[in-house]
Amino acid sequence: MEIVTPHGPAVAEIDEAGAARFLLVLTHGSAGGVDAPDLLAVRDAVVGIGGVVARVLQPFRLRGARAPGSAVKQDEAWEALVAELRGRYPGLPLVQGGRSNGARVACRTAPRVEAEAVVALAFPLHPPGRPERSRAGELRAAGVDVLVVSGDRDPFGVPEAADAARLVVLPGEGHDLKKTPARVGEAVAEWLDVRMRPGSAR
Repeated sequence: MEIVTPHGPAVAEIDEAGAARFLLVLTHGSAGGVDAPDLLAVRDAVVGIGGVVARVLQPFRLRGARAPGSAVKQDEAWEALVAELRGRYPGLPLVQGGRSNGARVACRTAPRVEAEAVVALAFPLHPPGRPERSRAGELRAAGVDVLVVSGDRDPFGVPEAADAARLVVLPGEGHDLKKTPARVGEAVAEWLDVRMRPGSAR
């Protein structure tokens, strides 16, 4: 599905659940795509619990760029494409997330798109070797519960448990979370299954 944004087209790969409970919009990192092993594992696990999953290739990647460019433009494009997807699935609660840079976008825009939760895979806490340049504030500014899934060998760092509603640290995993991606999918589905139940505190 092609989606027009103020900064070029985006493409969403959508997998629907039989009895849809919520919409999860996921995206990639700076240089990756929507077929990253952890994103595919999350898709499979979340569809299994009744989530409609839209994996979004952002406009900058569709143009072939390997860097997202301006955060302002990236966020504007994201807000537009999320609005389009919500229009396609009216009434479904929205969860958004992504890996690495995509997790940052999901946190930054969560209040404006009225997401009910955020899934942050391999959130890049700081540039490698630069722990003083922490981005923990982006997690705290999401305004909703955030699930962080990180590997304990991630050179971009691992957030503190206090900066997220739940922190899952996977032993032996690096920034790509591709050693055993099924564990990533299980962690996300387990959290969302409880988080998105009718009557749960949201």
